Amino acid sequence: MKIKSLILKDFMLFEGLDVELSPNINVICGSNSVGKTVLLKVMYSLLASYRATDSKTESKEKIEARFVDKLVHVFRTEDMNLGRLARRKQGMSRAECCMIFDNASRIQLAFGSKAENHMDLVLPEKEVKSNPNDTAVYFPPKEIISSTENFRSLYEDMHIAFEETYYDLARLLDRPLKKGRNSAEQNQVLESLGNIMNGNIVQRDNKFYLSVAGKGEFEMGLVSEGYRKLATIVYLILNGTLNSNSVLFWDEPETNMNPKMIKPLVDAIMQLAKLGVQVFITTHDYFLQQYLNMYMAYPETNTDHLKIQFLSLYRDENEAVQCEVASDISELEHNAIMEEFDAIYDREQGIIYARINRE
Repeated sequence: MKIKSLILKDFMLFEGLDVELSPNINVICGSNSVGKTVLLKVMYSLLASYRATDSKTESKEKIEARFVDKLVHVFRTEDMNLGRLARRKQGMSRAECCMIFDNASRIQLAFGSKAENHMDLVLPEKEVKSNPNDTAVYFPPKEIISSTENFRSLYEDMHIAFEETYYDLARLLDRPLKKGRNSAEQNQVLESLGNIMNGNIVQRDNKFYLSVAGKGEFEMGLVSEGYRKLATIVYLILNGTLNSNSVLFWDEPETNMNPKMIKPLVDAIMQLAKLGVQVFITTHDYFLQQYLNMYMAYPETNTDHLKIQFLSLYRDENEAVQCEVASDISELEHNAIMEEFDAIYDREQGIIYARINRE
């Protein structure tokens, strides 16, 4: 079950949003403070809550409490107050969210700006039961695989200033390896990523290592962050977390990455989509955006016919956040990454021509 569209009204900085989404790869770009991460977090919170629900055995109150708890801990609102997620404006406001799936079912919720821990929640009429194979996975900007040994106990026992997305990912990495053989598609992805990293992932006592042939094992803390992020994908495939029923939300995958790692990163994203994972990423990176755009601009390179969609968030003349959608970045009228690239080029040309005029 893939996410087909998202509708927001008066949710955080969004006065109104209604956007259709790709079942394969969605790339969200835009300048700072336009809501890129907000979109990832609200979709993740709703999907993770829904997939943990057992509508047959759980009460309506328990299910509602799960949705409230997930939203406030993922967004880390002050005093864990749900109403803080409603758009700030004069007077009262009422936030509304609707996430529609490809089978036409939907999750709808609404709450007022004064709400603390209550929402109006409507779930699909079809009975739903928690399934470990139906996973919502969130990769925050900073990797967590090098810290899984102690992170879960710290988060559970102490008040530490981390969003719940880090804790959720640590829990998924704590899952043991699944039984049975991998599918042919999984093996293809694992082989591709193994070649990129030139090694395999090993877990012992909640610690992860990169095993390189002829060189031994390296603690994850000694491995570059790019490899740590790829290692996270590998292990989540091996333990069954990332599969054809998964949705992956990845916030700025290029963070702390050497530009040379961007192409392997894009290859990994394409392989995940080929596996059946629906992928959402936010990015500020020119190379990542361009590499993904090439698959849509030159269809002969996209032999699996994966649909890559670009969502550009921007503020209009009234400072309201708007969303523009295209399958080729050349079709976007607003593209913060390209606008900055052009600005750098224009500045350099100005310096060159000024030097010529002086001579």
